[in-house]
Amino acid sequence: MNSRRKFLQNTLFGSIAAGNAAFWAKTAEQFDHSAKDALPAVIATWGPNVKATAAAWQVLSTGGRALDAVEAGVRVPEADPADTSVGYGGLPDRDGNVTLDACIMDEFGNAGSVSFLQHIMHPISVARRVMEKTPHVMLVGEGALQFALNEGFKKENLLTDNARKAWEDWKVKSEYKPQINVERHDTIGMIALDKQQRIAGACTTSGLAFKMHGRVGDSPVIGAGMFADNEVGGAAATGLGELVLRTLGSFLVVEEMRRGAHPQKAVETAVKRIASKYPEQTNENQVGFIAMDKKGRHGAFGIHPGFNYVLYQRGENKVFEAASLKSR
Repeated sequence: MNSRRKFLQNTLFGSIAAGNAAFWAKTAEQFDHSAKDALPAVIATWGPNVKATAAAWQVLSTGGRALDAVEAGVRVPEADPADTSVGYGGLPDRDGNVTLDACIMDEFGNAGSVSFLQHIMHPISVARRVMEKTPHVMLVGEGALQFALNEGFKKENLLTDNARKAWEDWKVKSEYKPQINVERHDTIGMIALDKQQRIAGACTTSGLAFKMHGRVGDSPVIGAGMFADNEVGGAAATGLGELVLRTLGSFLVVEEMRRGAHPQKAVETAVKRIASKYPEQTNENQVGFIAMDKKGRHGAFGIHPGFNYVLYQRGENKVFEAASLKSR
């Protein structure tokens, strides 16, 4: 009798356990963003970059490589004369020169970067050539330009009429004062995760408007403006580059994810680090981070309200408002 009772109890408890396991597995699947339909995905800074994520999605949705996706994506604002913070149409430095910075990183940890590059519309593609065709990570200034020309890139005038007028208007007072979210766009940083779970990142910018000639921000610096690690995920930054450079913000975000943090918690940590170290400078300056892990989960956070981002996932290209450390 006792044996029979134990058998029935074990069978009952086993059935309940099995049922509970199935229940929790189903429940976890509903809330687990690592479900298969979360891949591919691409995230980018700033709402106006919906065309950029759409271009990246064209690559990802057909089984393409994440590296190709981020290059194709950020080339869109690089060629847009209406975008005053990236590539062609970017506002010049205080001497009237359009100087560009960009970096790119693939799933193998390879990276390429160019900074203080002039006359080339697509610095992201030059950065990729640096990664793939040289033993170096970064080329700058005249050396970067000469390399680009040797690789067949076309030398062009990147100063548009609108950008020139803005520069001439600025020269009247020559006051340098960055403004928070002045046009709700800035440097584009992009992270993509393809169907094969390969992750890659890109970042490209014309830098701060009317900066000192020769100034370089965080955007071309691996670990600052962007960082990707195929074991973990990727992150990218936007905003005042000096604050990101001093904290290697994107690297910090990825390392937080490596330690098990959700991407949202990771970007919050990076923003709080900046705010705690430089409280006075964060009163008037914006920094925002985006991140995505290998499961397709994402996060975004800024110092101030107004930072938004684009996520193309599960077939939908949407703009989201990021949470912020400070209130209005």
